[in-house]
Amino acid sequence: MNKPIMAAILSCQGTSLNDEEKKFFAQNNPLGINIFSRNIASKQQLKKLINEIKEVIGRDDVLIAIDQEGGRVRRLAEPEFRPYTSAISLGSLPIKDAKEASSLHTDLICSDLQEMGINVNYAPVLDIYYSDTSPALKSRCLSDDSKIVTTLGKIMVDCYIKNGISPCIKHMPGHGRASVDPHLHMPIINSSLKELEQDFLPFQKVNYSPMGMTAHIVISAVDDKHPITQSKKGIQTIIRDIIGFNGLLISDAIDMKALKGSVGEKAKVSINSGCDCICYALGDINEMQDIANNCPSLNDKALERFYALKKILQPNKKVSNIKEKEQKYQTIIGKISPYKEEYDSTEVLNKMMQNQKQIGE
Repeated sequence: MNKPIMAAILSCQGTSLNDEEKKFFAQNNPLGINIFSRNIASKQQLKKLINEIKEVIGRDDVLIAIDQEGGRVRRLAEPEFRPYTSAISLGSLPIKDAKEASSLHTDLICSDLQEMGINVNYAPVLDIYYSDTSPALKSRCLSDDSKIVTTLGKIMVDCYIKNGISPCIKHMPGHGRASVDPHLHMPIINSSLKELEQDFLPFQKVNYSPMGMTAHIVISAVDDKHPITQSKKGIQTIIRDIIGFNGLLISDAIDMKALKGSVGEKAKVSINSGCDCICYALGDINEMQDIANNCPSLNDKALERFYALKKILQPNKKVSNIKEKEQKYQTIIGKISPYKEEYDSTEVLNKMMQNQKQIGE
């Protein structure tokens, strides 16, 4: 009999699994594991870690997930990996160049993911850029024009699927109007559903994506008390009905300060509200045990969505003509700003939380 799969994509603390993590992952059988900068020292080491994760959990279909958007959110960074420009840079190009660059951008990222054995990318971001969009998100948006976001987002989603990697569209149902950072505070959006139609549009047009991520935002027009991640009404009314998304729905990281309570409580409420699984980023073994104590196994509907996602995954697929694509990408994009980890919100949050624990806060 197959062991139930915990409805969670968790994380580990370092560049290899420690004994506690090995025991925990083997016992609890999480859906997947997230990879962060702290887990990466070199290509060889990362491949070894990913193989170790799969071996310990004991499933070939473990989801190995990463945030490899480009710009300031790129876990696979220089000098081990090629640089990638930001979403806003792609969307700012003349539309013909933007389309070609978006396709090349995705193909090249897929090549890196394939080489490492990573099968899920938390991308593309389909949020729309507004003048008061939170600095945590601004450069990660493709455009302030919903049609451009839709066009380029669809190209990216189709490229990931073609290359045997699962995309994860985010942050549903649209995070662009949020002026505060959900890593630290809860954004509240008071726009009407009619006004939000353009925010929903990119997600509607690529609602066939095998995976999508919720936003930790309150949309008061539907539920003025709970963030979408923890709102049964919000998930059903907007994500499942208006957007028409029927893929595997994962929460944004439950470590974020926007959500209240212990991680176990956050996990339980999120699943009960309609998320198929939760995302946890900080890799704290005690917090993961709290999640395990509160997070159920994938239910029947979530398993159906997981099986549909698995049909897309092609672990032996290889992107062709890499050198040629790399040269074309560099020609269109030009010089790319060096990666700076201190601009990556999730990595900064991780360091902040670790520092707080060390000084007993």
